[in-house]
Amino acid sequence: MGKTQSKRYRQCLEKIPDQPLGVTEAVNVIKEFPATKFDATVELVMHLGIDAKQADQALRGAVSLPNGIGATRKVIVFCADSDVDAAKEAGAIEAGCEELVKKVSDGWMDFDVAIATKAVMRDVSKLGRVLGPQGKMPSPKAGTVVDDVTSAVKEYAAGKVEYRNDDGGNLHVPVGKASFDADQLAGNVEFFIDFVRKSKPASVKGVYIKKVSLSATMTPSVQVAV
Repeated sequence: MGKTQSKRYRQCLEKIPDQPLGVTEAVNVIKEFPATKFDATVELVMHLGIDAKQADQALRGAVSLPNGIGATRKVIVFCADSDVDAAKEAGAIEAGCEELVKKVSDGWMDFDVAIATKAVMRDVSKLGRVLGPQGKMPSPKAGTVVDDVTSAVKEYAAGKVEYRNDDGGNLHVPVGKASFDADQLAGNVEFFIDFVRKSKPASVKGVYIKKVSLSATMTPSVQVAV
């Protein structure tokens, strides 16, 4: 870490109190961190009391936050020829089936989200080894295998958030940009925490939401009281 970064990091640490903060107060601390030359992404991390090895306790899906995440995302669509025009008009950078499958299979990865229609999933399934490790494989659980191409493309291009717990039971999701108003960030954070709370798997016992923290790109984290 360079001298400038470490000095800034220390300046950030000085602003963080010892105890967890309410959502609004935590957002205000993030907003008070010294500015970067770029519009930093604000990320929410939730440590959950789930057994990540149990399929019935896994959390995975996608959700649109009320204030967006301040980023447009590159979306591709695996679909029949009849859906190509609609997908592109909705904002997809690429759409199609056989040629697109080959392009991705050959190593092209310049996209953020891959959506597929149910009709072509048999063709797309061969990309599991390529897209799986990247977290980009279309999946019904993630909401990226769809019937309505137009709506799906618009939602994901506008920043619909995909979430998936890691092996440690953590969820990492972007909740906006440092340039957002504090109210916008707080609204997104509260919405997602509430969404996760309502999504508690029935088989989870004990404390469900163990720890929540908020950080921006290249900053320490601020613990959020839940």
